[in-house]
Amino acid sequence: MAQKEDTSKPPGKRRSLMNWIYFALFALIFLPYILPSLTGTSPQEITWKYFEEQILPDRVVDKIEVVNNELADIYLKPDSLNKPKYRLLNQKNIFGASAGGPQYVIRIGSVDVFVRDLEKAQANVPQSQQIAVKYVKQENWLGNVLSWVLPFLLIIGLWFFLFRGITKTPGGTGAMSPFNFGKSRAVMTDKNTNSKITFKDVAGYDELKVEIMEVVEFLKKPENFTRLGAKIPRGVLLIGPPGTGKTLMAKAVAGEANVPFFSLSGPEFIEMFVGVGASRVRDLFEKAKNKAPSIIFIDEIDTIGRRRGRTVSIQVDDERESTLNQLLSEMDGFDEKTGVIVLAATNRADILDPALVRPGRFDRHIYLELPNKVEREAIFNVHLQPVKYDKSKVDIKLLAAQTPGFSGADIANVCNEAALIAVRQNKNIVDEMDFNEAIDKVVAGTEKKTLVISPREKEIISYHEAGHAITGWMLKNIDPLIKVSIIPRGKSLGSAWYLPEENKITTRAKFNDQLCAALGGRAAEALQFHEISSGALDDLEKATKLAYSMVALLGLDAKVGNVSFYDSTGMQEQTFQKPYSDSTAALIDEQVRNLLNGAFERASAILEKNHDKLDQLAKLLQEKEMVFREDIEKILGKKADG
Repeated sequence: MAQKEDTSKPPGKRRSLMNWIYFALFALIFLPYILPSLTGTSPQEITWKYFEEQILPDRVVDKIEVVNNELADIYLKPDSLNKPKYRLLNQKNIFGASAGGPQYVIRIGSVDVFVRDLEKAQANVPQSQQIAVKYVKQENWLGNVLSWVLPFLLIIGLWFFLFRGITKTPGGTGAMSPFNFGKSRAVMTDKNTNSKITFKDVAGYDELKVEIMEVVEFLKKPENFTRLGAKIPRGVLLIGPPGTGKTLMAKAVAGEANVPFFSLSGPEFIEMFVGVGASRVRDLFEKAKNKAPSIIFIDEIDTIGRRRGRTVSIQVDDERESTLNQLLSEMDGFDEKTGVIVLAATNRADILDPALVRPGRFDRHIYLELPNKVEREAIFNVHLQPVKYDKSKVDIKLLAAQTPGFSGADIANVCNEAALIAVRQNKNIVDEMDFNEAIDKVVAGTEKKTLVISPREKEIISYHEAGHAITGWMLKNIDPLIKVSIIPRGKSLGSAWYLPEENKITTRAKFNDQLCAALGGRAAEALQFHEISSGALDDLEKATKLAYSMVALLGLDAKVGNVSFYDSTGMQEQTFQKPYSDSTAALIDEQVRNLLNGAFERASAILEKNHDKLDQLAKLLQEKEMVFREDIEKILGKKADG
């Protein structure tokens, strides 16, 4: 039977006792250093030369004691301490009494040499007046004791402070004490908690909710499944990009089922000591079984579930593999009637070990993609509930349309940023402009109002962004343009904003138009100034990546053919060779270069044909710094497909 901690002493008295222990430890450590200053017996260390030239001629030395053949303590005559030269040496202790010396000390290497030098220095002094030398043997018992005891005290103190600091967990359970080092760090949310999260708190993902409701129904009414011989999945893997609500979905499952919820992150299993992770896995499953029916949620499971044999560090690999092996064993060790469901989340399902995702373990995979327009609208409605905004002017559907590719976390950030912007401007309500500013800030960064840009640079940036706008406007497959700006944000000095369509399939014609629009800025610089600048760095990077994807991954090049070198398993990350020959690599590079050169020539032809419109839009940008779709239509006319 485990012993209970003695709580008979009040916490205040226990704290006071520990403070006295700390004081005693520090006193033992620093006593040898502060004792001489308290007793006033700290002599001034000098050299033999100083002693011979400055002190001996004054005839003030009373005696010399050679201590342990190492130090020569020099005592001055009492009456000499009243002289101005030696008055500061007349030390007093803390009680006000004279310390009595020694006043000086000399470190000696050899006693014989010291005595010989002293006799030589007193050669002209009568024998009766020469300084007497006395030899003393002193035992420094305090130093000897501390030399043995102090290292042990320091080690014990360091150990005590280290583990005392990490045992202070919020619940006061000491889960990180030395005796609980292998215990699970999982945080349990009890079914009786008041702050329950349900599917109502998760906006969007209606189809996924239906699929995952089977888990909830099993935890509520397992007999409905077992009576027909059905087996509920032991593990459910939530897969999706960061910020898509995987953790929130897992908490909603626990809230709907009204069962205990054990949550922790994958890195919390791993320690520098091999075996700790496996011990924590065992402890976690033991706790979950004792609270069954229950849910275990492991976030970032790719930390411990990575494919085995792919880590460079042997020590980390051993600890990770032992943790993974224990997890696999535990998931095999309980049957469908145990009432424990394991949920896990990752954004790197491609690197997980095949044994982990096979049927019988994490055999159900639920993909949480980035929300579509309808789902983003629902997410905006959830996050705007606590925000005081102008409902008559803020169009939530338009906000959802302007935020393609945004995750739920990004949308929450936009709503919060809009409220912060309104507060900075002392507004009573968040309006449409605040939301537009918030979207711009989340996408491109904070506006740099104090950045100084020369008129020449401003002109180049204006033509660059106007080039993007015009090429995109004249191309059929480019998304509608919302606005063009030359206001610096983040790392960019200007930007063109589009309203992209959310298509799952992209044609080769659209890819070619995207390459052309991406190089429109550089083409405008070359046309107007007969010179190109470094401002196209980001455009070139994106265009090059897109071109390589077209040729090497998507099979959209006629010469390379219908082949793809895409690695869906992630195994090529650990190899040092490409999955194609050198001649194929040269062909890929050549075709990428042809694609980019062709797109640049196409953009140049469009801008040369519309040179007058390029000048008008660039001058308008220099004047207003931000031009919206309505002003662009006045210059370019209506977009052909819009």
